[in-house]
Amino acid sequence: MNAHQEPERRFGLLQATALNMSNMLGAGPFITIPALMMTMGGPQSMLGWGVALIVALADGLVWSELGAALQKSGGSYVYLREGYGRETWGRFMGFLFIWQFILSGPLELATAYVGVAQYLQPLWPESSDFTRLCAGAAVGLLVIFLLYRRIESIGKITVTLWLGALLAMAVVIVTGAMHFDAKIAFDFPENAWTFDAAKWVALGAAARIGIYDYLGYYDICFIGDEVKQPGRVIPRAVMLSLVLVALIYLAVNLSIIGVVHWREFASAENVSKPVVTMMMAKIYGNDFAQLFTVLVLWTMVACCFAMLLGYSRIPYAAARDGSFFSVFGKLHPRLGFPHVSLVVVGLIAAAATFVKLGTLIDALLTTRIVVQFAGQIGALVMLRTLKPEMERPFRMWLYPLPALLALVGWMYLLFTTDKGLLAAGGMALMAGCVVFLVWSWKAKKWPF
Repeated sequence: MNAHQEPERRFGLLQATALNMSNMLGAGPFITIPALMMTMGGPQSMLGWGVALIVALADGLVWSELGAALQKSGGSYVYLREGYGRETWGRFMGFLFIWQFILSGPLELATAYVGVAQYLQPLWPESSDFTRLCAGAAVGLLVIFLLYRRIESIGKITVTLWLGALLAMAVVIVTGAMHFDAKIAFDFPENAWTFDAAKWVALGAAARIGIYDYLGYYDICFIGDEVKQPGRVIPRAVMLSLVLVALIYLAVNLSIIGVVHWREFASAENVSKPVVTMMMAKIYGNDFAQLFTVLVLWTMVACCFAMLLGYSRIPYAAARDGSFFSVFGKLHPRLGFPHVSLVVVGLIAAAATFVKLGTLIDALLTTRIVVQFAGQIGALVMLRTLKPEMERPFRMWLYPLPALLALVGWMYLLFTTDKGLLAAGGMALMAGCVVFLVWSWKAKKWPF
């Protein structure tokens, strides 16, 4: 099997939806609720999930149209390259996307490994924070090993892990419904609904955590080469996973804050506590809480599995196109998957496990919004304008309103981010521009 052989299309709607939802349901709600409650100082912080859902649904239509029309592995890389012109600005945008992805992709994976470290605490109380982080990084290495196989067996593993994630969520929801206390859940602080400039900035912080929790609704787009009937399956998987996960998140979050008072974990010293374990211990005792913690860890592994599967295909697609180092475009000679890309992305993610969770979330979004999310909205508009004849199995509803709504939402999230992180993200992108120019000059390619 050579480096340019096409992978087989084996992912149907069930596997595609399972892949997206496994990513979305993994670590997010289990590790971010304390940080979310801190942003606005109470349950009103859940507005952030609402804002994030609006942005994600609008952006999901962008992904759906592009994924259905451009049915290749690589997701955003392919969309940017084709939207802005393969040999001109598309070459630049594609390069810049891979440049930022080398940072943002592994950072997103690392958040799940941090979650693993958090939820090892009740199972391994005598361990230090550093030891648990080392264990989280070790899980990252295990996921690489699990993905080192043929795509058809991966589809089966994905569904199995997805079912485990759904079971964990179901237990939380049912338990919360049985023991829900509205006085605890809706204990709003004074002036909770009084909005000033600071509150709007805080809402932006809450929405960034919310959008982080939804990340993954597009995961199937990164393995477009391996999807059956991608023109139908990709849009359905994107939108279906978003709607289902939004409903699950609402139920999970209400379940948790209706049992464990938000003041018990919404503080700097308690922000890393395993909040779901606290919930189960309060109701059923420590023994059951520890048992359930194992299921939570299962869910987080499912998240890691789904993300690394999709993200390992991005450098592969770029290398196959001649826009990245050729070694990343190699398929395993016997098993037929991009093994070099898988290992490199996986190892960087494991190493990033030792960065603080809040920093990981804001950093990955800061670098990603400009090039990826805003950039591909521009790509969609360019393709609509310059290539109206292109076959589009799915067209965005009410075009261009969802695209404009998504763009406004992304800009709001970006400009309410810490200025230091914004500056760091800007410098990283500027460095990418310089590297692109040097690389292009040496290769005698556009713009030289």
